[in-house]
Amino acid sequence: MSYLILARKWRPQKFSEIVGQDHVSTTLSRAVEKGRVAHAYLFSGPRGCGKTSTARILAKIINCENRSGGEPCNECDSCLAVANGEHLDVMEIDGASNRGIDEIRDLREKIGYTSTGGRSKIYIIDEVHMLTPQAFNALLKTLEEPPPHVFMILATTEPNKVPATIRSRCQRFSFKRLEFSEIAGQLEKICEAEGIDHDKDAIQLIARRSDGSMRDAESLLDQSISASEERIDIELVRSVLGLVDSALISVLLNAIAERNRSEALGIVNRAVSSGLDLEEFFLAYMEGIRSLLVIAVGGKESSQWLDLTESEFEEFSSIADKFRVEDLLLLFRAAVRSFDEFRRTAQQRYLLDAVVAEAASCDSAVDI
Repeated sequence: MSYLILARKWRPQKFSEIVGQDHVSTTLSRAVEKGRVAHAYLFSGPRGCGKTSTARILAKIINCENRSGGEPCNECDSCLAVANGEHLDVMEIDGASNRGIDEIRDLREKIGYTSTGGRSKIYIIDEVHMLTPQAFNALLKTLEEPPPHVFMILATTEPNKVPATIRSRCQRFSFKRLEFSEIAGQLEKICEAEGIDHDKDAIQLIARRSDGSMRDAESLLDQSISASEERIDIELVRSVLGLVDSALISVLLNAIAERNRSEALGIVNRAVSSGLDLEEFFLAYMEGIRSLLVIAVGGKESSQWLDLTESEFEEFSSIADKFRVEDLLLLFRAAVRSFDEFRRTAQQRYLLDAVVAEAASCDSAVDI
């Protein structure tokens, strides 16, 4: 039984399909139209933002037999071979496992040979920052003066580790972390195309947990689809991903606002009894305080700054009214300081009890 995961099935096949990186796709597309494709590129940015997909699309365009404007045709033998990872002239190299000087010397020797089937040879080196200093030095001359038929595309999540001598020989494109709305929109599109019945809140929760990575979001959606019976709802997503119910956090924050230590400790006990991961619970608590702080400062406009559903925003807004901004700053700083200790201690439950009890006992920072 063969199944193609969503992250591969929905990988962009042309520039117009790349989500959230218009500044990159537009520039590269126009460079192709004008015949100004550089011989070396450096793509940098966080994981899952489209670096390798963009590199493959550019590789397709360079050897495309019937390209139209700045997009590949995706129908010729060359485009299909690149899409299937079978093109003999498009080499993808993992910088983490081919990081030594011997591997780069071998690459330099092969670069001199003419292409096998296409017009050009394209080398895509992923995680290029993992190369050794000696390997980078061996790559310098090739990057500066490659043969006319050779193009090199370097990709990295840590551009600061790439030597300046390498960066200066490449056209650099910085890929941005994808926005919550961009990821949620793409997930909605996938669900509609795949015929997946879903709740909007569930899709938004998946987008929020993806941390700006489209690949992570598609993997989480895949996981949720596998666990669902007929419909993907928010309870299913929380269960599958082991997430803390925002309603539990809002009750905790409300108890802290009312200085009700007994109820606050009771909520921690409920979290422990239900088997929730305490680190996830602590992170959700900090995220809740941060949401209250943003709402207290920004008011209704802050709904665009927070990854909250409409019902969650209304609930947190009512709680934020019970705090002063200074009090929320005090609580947030205390939580951040305690979290570092929390991750090191073997008695996480005890420390969490103390943090919550202290938060529910705090006097107003303004009065102090």
